[in-house]
Amino acid sequence: MNSQDKVLLVGDNPFHGISHLSQERSRTRGETPTNPTYAARLIGLAVENGANGFMFSVSEKTLTILDFLRKNGENNGLRLYVIVPYAYEYVRLACAAGGIPGLAKKLIKEIVFSGNLRAATSGLNGVFRSDPASLVKTYLLYEISRVKRSAGGKAKLESVLLHQLITDLCLSLGLDWVFRLYTEFLSKAGIIPGFNTGNFAFLVEKFREWNISLEDVVIAAPFNKVGFQMVPSREECEKALESLTKPSVVAISILAAGYLKPEEAVDYIAGLPNIKGVAVGVSKEKHATETFKLCRMRLL
Repeated sequence: MNSQDKVLLVGDNPFHGISHLSQERSRTRGETPTNPTYAARLIGLAVENGANGFMFSVSEKTLTILDFLRKNGENNGLRLYVIVPYAYEYVRLACAAGGIPGLAKKLIKEIVFSGNLRAATSGLNGVFRSDPASLVKTYLLYEISRVKRSAGGKAKLESVLLHQLITDLCLSLGLDWVFRLYTEFLSKAGIIPGFNTGNFAFLVEKFREWNISLEDVVIAAPFNKVGFQMVPSREECEKALESLTKPSVVAISILAAGYLKPEEAVDYIAGLPNIKGVAVGVSKEKHATETFKLCRMRLL
């Protein structure tokens, strides 16, 4: 793979995280990754040292981070890998709105008032006809419009990935129509369809069984030296990875929740076939600088 096609993505997990007691001093200065201004600074530093993109779940916090990057002129050419839906936010909204029906009404209202006529029309048709496909398309149009509005025209929305909870649930239930609808709709929109999964080997197996091309999608899945979160095993995931015909995997959890040192984590990834790139979260300026310098040297 051409080094220009590789993605070194800043992950957003620390930006949604809970601060530890050791971060109390930095919290008082606002220097915590949960502060959107500081998070944007971390992304800017990471980009200066080798990162070329941002992988994130769509939430008010990450949209605010995108706003800061745009206003600071740090979004030029930034490759965006978007995960939808942000499950936590929608669970919280569902509770506040009185359950799923209340959430649906709130979402449709937001879509209608968003100014996205295509999404609004599709959504209303889906409601009136009880058409799940139209509702899925409406939701995707809505989230895409939110990201583009916050990121601005200089950033590149490269891929939209289905959240791990939804991906793995649909895999377990055999809902191949969801994957077909998702890939076809996003491909027509000029966006690479993606799937975030904790069951990489099973996803590869099912896509082949359903004749869904693995060449035209991006898969974000755990890969690390100790097999952390690699289901059913590191060996099976590596075997499935080797069977792919092109690099289409973004490795996540490469540090195994902090168990591995960056050097050994990156060296393991560098030895794997068919890796399109990595997504790594950073919580401090030193992390942003050192981690992506290392990734740039070893992976590009």
